[in-house]
Amino acid sequence: MTKKFSTKNAEGKALGFSTLAVHGGEPRPKLGNSLATPIVQTATYTFVDTQELHDHFQRKIERDEYGRYGNPTQRVAEQKLAALEGAGDCLLFSSGMAAVTTAMYAVLSHNSHVVVTDDSYRRTRQFLTQTLHRYGIEASVVPAGDYQAIEEAIRPTTRLLVSESPTNPYNRIVDMERFAEIGKRHRVKTLIDATFATPFNQRPLEFGIDLVLHSATKYLGGHNDLLAGAVLGSEELVDGIRSLQHVTGAIIDPLAAYLLVRGLKTFGLRIERQNANAQALAEFLAAHPRVKAVHYAGLPSHPEHEIARRQMRGFGGVVSFEVAGDLEATSRVIDACRIPQIAPSLGGVESLIEQPALMSFYELSTEERLMVGIKDNLIRYSVGIEDSVDLIADLSAALEQA
Repeated sequence: MTKKFSTKNAEGKALGFSTLAVHGGEPRPKLGNSLATPIVQTATYTFVDTQELHDHFQRKIERDEYGRYGNPTQRVAEQKLAALEGAGDCLLFSSGMAAVTTAMYAVLSHNSHVVVTDDSYRRTRQFLTQTLHRYGIEASVVPAGDYQAIEEAIRPTTRLLVSESPTNPYNRIVDMERFAEIGKRHRVKTLIDATFATPFNQRPLEFGIDLVLHSATKYLGGHNDLLAGAVLGSEELVDGIRSLQHVTGAIIDPLAAYLLVRGLKTFGLRIERQNANAQALAEFLAAHPRVKAVHYAGLPSHPEHEIARRQMRGFGGVVSFEVAGDLEATSRVIDACRIPQIAPSLGGVESLIEQPALMSFYELSTEERLMVGIKDNLIRYSVGIEDSVDLIADLSAALEQA
């Protein structure tokens, strides 16, 4: 008989983050008495007899029926993430965008309305303002951090408030309590994309947020070798989203779920190192004469630094900054770096660097990019777990050479 791993110690106190990252959500013993979570690679599941089928549909037993409805490897990953986030339940998807779209389809309906902040992930904004518009769902985009604008945008048909914290790419910080209070007062659900923060640095549910979303491809997996998304919240809310996932089929595969479980084992260690590296890099950049601005919540100069200090354990592993010069001069800085590789993602053990004006908004002119807040001289640096002295020396040389 298997037992779920308890999230509390013998004295009834909550276990530490890394202890939960290693053991949380995992049954004992596992299938075949394996130490590692097994990859259950099957599309369907058999029943011993008709009575077991009755017991399954009457929810007298816990078991699986068909791959689109869940997998034992997936379930371990979900329970581990729920323990780390302090959530009632977790649902995994095939990608972060699958999590975004399915969750919003589940919460919204024809003639409903959603409010989203402007510094949210561009594909999320694109889905809200372009795709959902075709289905009779309207979206209002408001400035990040402008709570009056958020409140003024709410209509009788508003069903969801959406933001990120920290935001991508400028690391703006949402005051969670204030955001949640607006939602509760207007009886509107709130959703925070906490991909940049991770549950190590910030747990939005503790501040009253209804749903938390992660691109698990990033810090949760941590090794740039899987695609996955996660939605977390109360059992009731997540169960409603799960019902829609059973129809749409945007499920995580067993191998990706296994890789996620494995990646989470070192989660606490990785994020501690990335927090420290990013802070060191941000402080170096803030003092460099060729850098015009640094966007990192760990700096006292950041407009929401005090909010971040109040609600975050660490400030994350992404540092965005603006260099002196135009589009080409900024590209030369990136090309002169020898350690970080040019890539569009973030959150892995390897440092990555990109110029958002080219990586994400290549098809737009400078004027069009400025209209959506993306400057030609902006660089986004996803800090890995390398030695910070090496990262700083490398970036220092690149700034001097370019």
